Amino acid sequence: MAFTGKYEIESEKNYDEFMKRLGLPSDRIEKGRNLKIISEVQQDGQNFTWSQNYSGGPSITNNFTIGKECDMETVMGKKFKATVQMEDGKVVVNFPHYKYTAEIMDGKLVEVSTVEGVSYERVSKRLA
Repeated sequence: MAFTGKYEIESEKNYDEFMKRLGLPSDRIEKGRNLKIISEVQQDGQNFTWSQNYSGGPSITNNFTIGKECDMETVMGKKFKATVQMEDGKVVVNFPHYKYTAEIMDGKLVEVSTVEGVSYERVSKRLA
């Protein structure tokens, strides 16, 4: 399937401003800057297993089915319920404080998180 693969972050935009809008303290923002993030995605039709591993930090895995409510967890460990949607080939999730989208563009995983008009973009290259 289109999303299945292992990806490593290669670039990001607006990290600091996005994290400030989320209300994270500056020491936490600094700690998270330039982390090596490996994302692993398994897609089986409408079913997904989406894992993110942060170097020297937490790892999270969310399992979901497009269009069905599920339990999810943020990188900060906050648990919440969400219904993940697929819109124009993008995975779309409304997290508690921001909207998240992910799509495959030119073989890369492009993730965009938006809060209060500020978008944080993370682009990851496919490793496998």
